[in-house]
Amino acid sequence: MALRAIASQLASSVENARLLLSFHDVVETKKSASEQLQFIKGESASEGFAYAPAMVMKKKGGSHLLNPLFDGLSGYGLSDFQRAVKKTETQLQRIQKKFSTKLPESASLIFTAHFMMLKDPGFIVKIEQDIQQGADPLAAVRKIAGAYISLFTSNPHPYIAEKANDVEDLALRILKNFQRETPNERATGEKKIIIAEKLFPSDIIKLVTNDVKGVILVGGGVTSHISILSRSLKIPLVIAEEPKLLQLQEDTPVLLDADLGNIYVNPSNDVVAQFERRNQLREDAKYNTAEMDTVTCTKDGTKIGLFANINLLTELSVAKMLKAEGVGLYRSEFPFLIRPTFPSETEQYLVYQHLCNEMKEKEITIRTLDVGGEKTLAYSDMAVEQNPELGMRSIRFSLKHKEVFENQLRAILRAGFEADSLRIMFPMISSLDEFREAKQVVYNCMQQLSDKKLLYNRDPKIGMMIELPAVLELIEDFSKEADFFSIGTNDFVQYMLAVDRTNRMVSDYYCPYHPSVLRALSKIVKTARQYKVDISVCGEMANDPSYLSFLLGIGIRKISVDPKFLFILQKRIQKLKIEEAKNHANQLLSEPSLQKIKALIASAIE
Repeated sequence: MALRAIASQLASSVENARLLLSFHDVVETKKSASEQLQFIKGESASEGFAYAPAMVMKKKGGSHLLNPLFDGLSGYGLSDFQRAVKKTETQLQRIQKKFSTKLPESASLIFTAHFMMLKDPGFIVKIEQDIQQGADPLAAVRKIAGAYISLFTSNPHPYIAEKANDVEDLALRILKNFQRETPNERATGEKKIIIAEKLFPSDIIKLVTNDVKGVILVGGGVTSHISILSRSLKIPLVIAEEPKLLQLQEDTPVLLDADLGNIYVNPSNDVVAQFERRNQLREDAKYNTAEMDTVTCTKDGTKIGLFANINLLTELSVAKMLKAEGVGLYRSEFPFLIRPTFPSETEQYLVYQHLCNEMKEKEITIRTLDVGGEKTLAYSDMAVEQNPELGMRSIRFSLKHKEVFENQLRAILRAGFEADSLRIMFPMISSLDEFREAKQVVYNCMQQLSDKKLLYNRDPKIGMMIELPAVLELIEDFSKEADFFSIGTNDFVQYMLAVDRTNRMVSDYYCPYHPSVLRALSKIVKTARQYKVDISVCGEMANDPSYLSFLLGIGIRKISVDPKFLFILQKRIQKLKIEEAKNHANQLLSEPSLQKIKALIASAIE
């Protein structure tokens, strides 16, 4: 069965080459179409495939309100407007309910701005007043909505400015609902590939409700949490540096290969046919749950714990299906990023309760709020920083905003009341004092819950992410106080080498195989094992076959990855022997040259 999966993957790779050759043959026969976009090479941010009509999302809202579709509509009065508003509210509630199965942690937050506007006297009442004074109802909607759009777009904060799109979307829904028989029009972006310059998490969520097939972001307007959200929601996403994409006509056929970062505009029937064949091969190569073993061991019998990184609650079903031993990392920031205000303790409790109920008998590690840097909260007092990656982020933000921190911790403790193994993990710890302060906040919250006679987990394990080089010389001290460590290799490499991993101009300098990185990881793992502190890896290195043998060789026995990678990771581990992995690790650790280490890694995985 495993050989069949490998064969399918190999066949898929062959199809990749055929697809490109076929497309370039088509390009050669159309030399007169030099001005027309045909093939664009981009960068994958969320894998997947899509073939659908394109739709370009404009930066500023308002233009669609002038759609001549509404010009011929007349004879409406105040009662028609009120009926259209009611119909709009019902439609939004229906979409919201449908969405609750796709993203339970944000179902109550979707269309928040829309519902607020429908209840806002400054919006609805003003329109009604204009109508009562003789204005045409459709013209009144356009006028008042236009004023709100202008107000939002003039705001200097880009997140607030983009809320103009919510107003436009709401106004368009109301305008369409004036007709008793609403035309069978698709929602914005339905079954299309969206092309835009920038998107926020809330935009991605709304696109999912409209069954968008894929997204192309032009000019690199992507952040890591947008990529994570897209991957979790299975939306193919490609970043492209081609501004002409923003000029594509509506419904231009686009084929999106987000595995390789390839974009095909107006592909030929032959290219589409080969794409569909390749897509079928890809489906055939998916994991087979029947082949997944409950326990993962190396070829020589050493047990390796496989855990799941969870971004959204919908991923829990895949994690359970693929027999994950628990949640190695739950990223708690998404309920904060996709809403207009801080979630309350109760709202967070409901999210964490769902998580704990689903994985009750397994180990659950919840990372506390990790915002700042590129993950900004528009509704907080986060100042614009010259270097946000080195600024008020992660645990620093939580310790500065104790009320927000305590709300989250109480919610976690309450939700984990019946969990067999609840673990609370702090991100971006840089000093022992910082860790102790954060730990004390947990104890304070436990006392508060006891005082209120509320049920909560009285014995949570408290640990930390290892992401900063500052931890290196203090690792023995941390080992005496932390219950567990989790190495976040993405940030660890970034800070160790002073390289922005999202900046393509310096991407060649982002080297997980740098000797300083490898030796630092070895020191951390060796010390943790010496003090019997549980240690795992949850970054991208954990799922990269280039580094798996090294990680096992230095003593890693616990790995946490995106659930969809669990099957292939297990198969890789089952082919390795610990003694050989140790020899490989020692080889890499003794070599100071980047190029030689790279060559050693390449030869080891051939």
